[in-house]
Amino acid sequence: MARKTDVNTLLISEVLKKVSNAKTKAEKIDLLRTYNTNALRAILIVNYDESLISVMPEGEVPYKVNDAPAGTEHTRLAKEYRKLYRFFKGGDDRLPMMKKETLFIQMLEGLHESEAEVIVLAKDKDLQSKYRITAAVVKEAFPRIEWGERS
Repeated sequence: MARKTDVNTLLISEVLKKVSNAKTKAEKIDLLRTYNTNALRAILIVNYDESLISVMPEGEVPYKVNDAPAGTEHTRLAKEYRKLYRFFKGGDDRLPMMKKETLFIQMLEGLHESEAEVIVLAKDKDLQSKYRITAAVVKEAFPRIEWGERS
């Protein structure tokens, strides 16, 4: 069982790695529930909800990786997740596309490189290429999430 302080100190990428490394479905569900935060659920929704459509170009993003050590000189996805709505259909349609792309790159450059990678994978609905976490596990861990009809 995680210490209460771990929930707020671990990077989202570290939580996903722990869940991915768990051996059984039950362990994965337990870890997701243990590390349950708004940011974690938001990333999982971005990745697994097919109705949520990214307006960012698919694939690699041309940003400068923030190579500062974890815990220093970078923002955290736990705070930055609140800005993600801008980058999806229906989120902030008045913001010009060029401005959205600039904000997206700035957000990625401010995050630890592993958390930036999580966002890039999630926007393309491809977290499972790096982390062994299925939609079924997420849906069982968080039965209150309403899937679909987001865009």
